[in-house]
Amino acid sequence: MTNIMVKDAVIFITGANRKRGIGHALVEEAVKRGAKKIYATARNISQLDSLASQYQGIVVPLSLDVINKDETDQIAQKASDTQILINNAGFSGYSGFCFNYSEETARQELEVNYWGMINLIRAFCKTLIKNQNGAVANVVSIGGLSSFPLCATYCASKAAAHSLTQSVRAELTRHGISVFGVYPGPIDTDMADGLNFEKETSTNAAVRIFDGIEQGIEDITTDAFADNFVKKLRLDPKEVEKDIGDFVHQMPEDF
Repeated sequence: MTNIMVKDAVIFITGANRKRGIGHALVEEAVKRGAKKIYATARNISQLDSLASQYQGIVVPLSLDVINKDETDQIAQKASDTQILINNAGFSGYSGFCFNYSEETARQELEVNYWGMINLIRAFCKTLIKNQNGAVANVVSIGGLSSFPLCATYCASKAAAHSLTQSVRAELTRHGISVFGVYPGPIDTDMADGLNFEKETSTNAAVRIFDGIEQGIEDITTDAFADNFVKKLRLDPKEVEKDIGDFVHQMPEDF
């Protein structure tokens, strides 16, 4: 695997709109590490005003809905100097399958977390190959490794993103493109406000993500919870599944 350095790199980061979000923190950390240019995207470009004004000449704000294939294709042409693509945009609802099911939530999670990721990768893959020494980093979730029933449809979309990451890695490695999967646990973001866990800051998560990319760690965890979870999962995946099931059984039937 080629060494990937953030310094002097051109980076494209989706989902940078939330001030407490991982994408916002990734932009700020990339600036600290000396990135040459950072394309930051959001559906509502005005949400990127503070980043663009704070880092004029480095951060380039772009309006993008990742589920719109025409938009992703057009954006890839505008950002044709991109070397590192970070698929961070995500959506999460709290939907089970047998109980508390929302088809609308499930479909939106797949559209953003899986199809959106496909759109960006397909739009940028030839650009990354042309620019050489490139990388793709997909922000997945530990929920993509083992399902949490309270957000079952979200985990299903992230499991698809995990599988996508593995397949894209196999396809692009021979072209000199490094592909990273990022597996956060609970991070203190707007999206995780409803989770009653001890949470890592998005700033620290961003540090670990870029550390992992620069060190060539293909599967990157971002926090102590994720570290421990992945360790247990490797030792005994069925025990982890049982523990999660026992937790759910303590909740009301219709949770």
